[in-house]
This record gives sequence, structure tokens and C-alpha cells, in this order.
Amino acid sequence: MLDRDGFRPNVGIILLNQKNQVFWGKRIRTHSWQFPQGGIDRGESPEQAMFRELHEEVGLQPGHVRIIARTRDWLRYEVPDRYIRRDARGHYRGQKQIWYLLQLLGHDWDLNLRATNHPEFDAWRWNEYWVPLDVVVEFKRGVYEMALTELARFVPRHEQRNRYLRSGMRARDHHHDGLQGMAQHRSGMLLHPGVELPPGASFDPDPQNSMLAASAAHAGAEASGAPSGTADKP
Repeated sequence: MLDRDGFRPNVGIILLNQKNQVFWGKRIRTHSWQFPQGGIDRGESPEQAMFRELHEEVGLQPGHVRIIARTRDWLRYEVPDRYIRRDARGHYRGQKQIWYLLQLLGHDWDLNLRATNHPEFDAWRWNEYWVPLDVVVEFKRGVYEMALTELARFVPRHEQRNRYLRSGMRARDHHHDGLQGMAQHRSGMLLHPGVELPPGASFDPDPQNSMLAASAAHAGAEASGAPSGTADKP
């Protein structure tokens, strides 16, 4: 279904967790990372298409999320000829998208990349809101920047954690305790029986602290005399 200018109606999804990090998926059998997106079928509204794609690509149901905002108008990108089927060249130009900003109300283990028999992603992670666009296929980068910029003002504000540090607590002790807590949290989350990802997928609920958590797990293993394997294997 194309419009008169050769653009297919489409939806894009920016999914936030409670830390305002965004879902970042690796396209199956490629090195490209992107947000969930998909075409709007005939007779569907953008919102209906968004919820359908959310389930097909990420495995979430409407009750798992809350709509925070959407872009005011269509955002367009053109697809280079080398990516277009020969029978569609001259007719199909690219995608026009409505982007949705969603808040995850469920848990990490509610995500399922194999909700259908045709998965779009084979790995995923949480990333800071301003994702690294150099890993996005080049012709989509402009739309990503426009969507992130327009929706940034709707991202929920959170209080800084430093305000809740008790006076007299030494920074070194707090840092050490935090490392151990993160390692335990990661280990518990990753071993949750609800997590199901395709072979080769990664699961990282807190990518900014990956190295710190791994270091803490390694230190703890050495202290107990246990072998120091990786802590983030599902």
C-alpha cells in the first residue's frame, strides 16, 4: 500500500524502560541495530499497527506498555535502489512513519524476540536515549534523529540518585556495594525462566554497567575460590 508519492505508511517504536533507556534490537543476521518498526496494513490505524508490530517484533502486549507520545506528522526516508526489488523500482520510494514513544510497564522477561515464526531481531539491549546512529543503516539515520529529537521533551524526568545518599556514607563503600548489587541483579534477571532469545542473542538489562557488574562478579568469584565465568549468560 503506497501513497501517491511512492511511500509506504509505517510505524516506528521507541520503547523506554524505567531508567529511560531505549530498546535497541539487532536485525537478524546483520550488524545493524534499530528500533522496532513495521508497515501499516490496509484498514489499520497507526496505533493498531504499532501494537501489532510491538507484539510481532518484541513479544509485548498492549497491557505491557503505556503510550507517552507520538510524532505530529509523517517522517519520511527514501530507500536506495539497491535495497528495492526490481519489480518495485520506479514505484516504491521509501517509508513514511509515525513514531510512538512508549513506557514499558512490564518486565525485561516479558520481551520475546520469537513471538512469531519470522523474528526481526536476534539480539537486543537497553541503550541510553541518544542511541549511536552509526550502527543504524545509513538511509534511516535522518528519520531516527528527527524522531528522537521531537519526542525527547516527553521523556519522563527522574530524580538524581545522589540526592538519596545518606550523609557520612563513604563513596568507596557505596560504589563497592553498588557493584555487588548490580552483579546479583544481572545474574538474577538473566536466569529468569521467562527470558527466551534466539541463538546468539544478547541480554543486557543495564548496558552502562556491564563492565562494572562483570568486574564485581569476577572479584566475588576469586574471593570465594569459584571459577570466574561470565555473569551474563542466560
